[in-house]
Amino acid sequence: LIISDQGRELLKQELGLDLIGVENRNDYFCDFMGFESGCLYLLNNNSWQSVVASGSGAPDKMVIAPCSMATLAKVAAGIADNLIARAADVVLKERGKLILVPRETPLSTVHLENMLRISRAGGVILPPTAGFYNDPETIEDMVDFVIARIFKQLGLNNDFCGIWGEE
Repeated sequence: LIISDQGRELLKQELGLDLIGVENRNDYFCDFMGFESGCLYLLNNNSWQSVVASGSGAPDKMVIAPCSMATLAKVAAGIADNLIARAADVVLKERGKLILVPRETPLSTVHLENMLRISRAGGVILPPTAGFYNDPETIEDMVDFVIARIFKQLGLNNDFCGIWGEE
C-alpha cells in the first residue's frame, strides 16, 4: 500500500488516523482498519528502492483509489516523479491491470482527455459511482458496490453485493 502525502492528510482529516511519528506504521494501520497484522506493507511514496518501481518486480495489478486528478495527469503523461506514478507507469508498460478510481467531480475536458489517454494505454477508469439497481440502504452498501466492481476488475471473488439479475 502506497499512501501519498495528500492521502495521509485525508486519512487524518476524514478518519482521524495520523501516521506521522508512528513507530510500526504497518501494524498500526492494520489494527486501525481492523485488518490482520502483517496483511499489508506500507510503502513510502518517495522511495525509489521499492520493488514496484522496477519492471522486474512490477505487480500484475494495481489500484489507485482514490485517484486525484494530479496523479491521473501524471500517469497519463508518463510523469513518474513519485512511487505511485512510477508503479502505475511500470504496470502499464508491463501490460498489467491498472485501475484508477478518480476522486473529482465535475470533470473538465482536460480530466476526460487524460482518462482517455490512460484507457488507450490499457488502464481502466472506474469512477466510484454506486449502482441503485441493487437497492442500497446505507452508504456502506454503496461503497460495497464500488469495491465489488474493483474486485471484479481484479478477478477477485467477493460477497460485497449481488450480481444484476440474481435473486
